[in-house]
Amino acid sequence: MSTSVIILAAGKGTRMRSSLPKVLQPLAGRPLLGHVIETAKKLNAKNIITIFGHGGNLVQQAFAQENVQWVEQAEQLGTGHAVKVTLPVLPTDGVSLILSGDVPCISQDTLEKLLAVSRETGIGLVTLTLADATGYGRIVRENNKIQAIVEHKDASDAQRQIKEINTGIYCVSNAKLHQWLPKLSNNNAQGEYYLTDIVAMAIADGLEVSSVEPERAFEVEGVNDRIQLAALEREFQAYQAKLLMQQGVHIIDPSRFDLRGKLTVGQDVRIDINVIIEGNCELGDNVEIGAGCVIKNSKIASGTKVQPYSIFDNAVVGEDTQIGPFARLRPGAKLANEVHIGNFVEVKNSTIGLGSKANHFTYLGDAEVGAGSNIGAGTITCNYDGANKFKTIIGDSAFIGSNSSLVAPVSIGNGATVGAGSVITRDVAENSLAFERSKQVAKENYQRPQKLKK
Repeated sequence: MSTSVIILAAGKGTRMRSSLPKVLQPLAGRPLLGHVIETAKKLNAKNIITIFGHGGNLVQQAFAQENVQWVEQAEQLGTGHAVKVTLPVLPTDGVSLILSGDVPCISQDTLEKLLAVSRETGIGLVTLTLADATGYGRIVRENNKIQAIVEHKDASDAQRQIKEINTGIYCVSNAKLHQWLPKLSNNNAQGEYYLTDIVAMAIADGLEVSSVEPERAFEVEGVNDRIQLAALEREFQAYQAKLLMQQGVHIIDPSRFDLRGKLTVGQDVRIDINVIIEGNCELGDNVEIGAGCVIKNSKIASGTKVQPYSIFDNAVVGEDTQIGPFARLRPGAKLANEVHIGNFVEVKNSTIGLGSKANHFTYLGDAEVGAGSNIGAGTITCNYDGANKFKTIIGDSAFIGSNSSLVAPVSIGNGATVGAGSVITRDVAENSLAFERSKQVAKENYQRPQKLKK
C-alpha cells in the first residue's frame, strides 16, 4: 500500500513577528519545514504534497531542490480546508500521513508505528497525555476506544478534564479522505473546517480509530512564537547530545552544545562547552574540541586537539594535529598529520604538509606547504592582486622568517630560508637564504613628538 505525505505549511506565523514565513524559521540550523520533509523522505513516500499560503514564493524557493508537489491554500479556513485543497492531486488509493510544517521533530519511528496501526483500520492519529492539556483538542474515549476529538473552545467542563490530546498528526486512507473532506462543516466556535471532524465520520462509518503515542513528548511540539522555538531548540539539542553521549562522546555540558547537521564520531571524543557543529562533520578517535569552536562540514582525524574559539569551514585535518586557539580554517584547507596551526592563523584553499607549523598570526591562502616547514609569525601569502588569485609553493623543510610577505606567484624551494621582514617577489632556490629589506637608517639624539599642552 503506497504512502503519501501531506504537510500543512500555509500559516503566516503572526506571533513570530517576522517577515519570514513560520515554516522557514530555523531549528538546529534547518527550516522547520525542512525537518518534516527530511523525515517524509526517510519513509519512502510516493509523493510529498506541501500546502503553502503566506510567503509561498519564499517557501517554494527554499525547497526548490526537493521533489515536492506544491498546492496553494489561498484562504486559511482551517486544517480540514487545508487538506481538502490537496484532493485534486491526492491519489485515491493508499494512505496519507498528515503532518504539520511547524511540528518539526516528529520521528520516523513514531510515523512508522502510526502507519502500521492505521493500515489495519483506515484511520489513526498520534496522541499525547499531558499533565495540563489547556488549549488542546481532547481525545474523547468510550471503553478505551476513540469516539471524538473536541477542540478546547468547544469542550464541556467535563471534557476539559481529559489529559489525552490530539497532536494534529494523522494517517488516513486516501479513499476515505476523498469521501469525508467534501462533507466537512464550519459550524463551530471558530467558523473553521476542522480536520478533527473526520474522526466522527470514521466512527459513523463503523471504523475504529487507532492511535499511538510518541516515545518523546517534544516530537509533537509545535512552534508558534520565538519562545516556543527557543524551548524546542534546547529540547532537540539535549536529545542529540544524549545520542552522542550514548555513543561514548564526552560532552562537558549538554545544555551548551549545538548540533546543526550530522556528526560522525570515533571513540573517546571530547567536546567542551559552547561548541557548534554544522553540516556534515566527522571526528576521529580521541579528538578534542575546545570551548567556543565552530566546526562546519569538516573532517578531523584521530588524535587532533582543537584549542578554544577556532573556526573550521569545509576543512580536512589529519591525525595528531594541534589547532588554535583562535585559528580559522576556511574552505579548501587540507592539513596533513602532525601539523601545528596556532593562534590567529588563517588557512584558505591550501595544503599543509606533514609536521609543518604556522604558530602565530599568519595567513596562508592558495598555498602548498611541504613537510617539516616552519612559517614565522606575521607571514602572509599575498595571493590576490585585486582581480586574480595566484599560488605560493613552499617546499619541504623551509623556514620563513617572521613578518614576511610572499608575493604570489612564487616558489620557495626545499630547505630554503627567508629572512625576517622580507618581501619576496621572486622564486627562492633550494637550500638558499633570501631576504629583501630597505637600508636601515639611524638618527642620533632623536626627539619623539610630544603631546601639545592644552
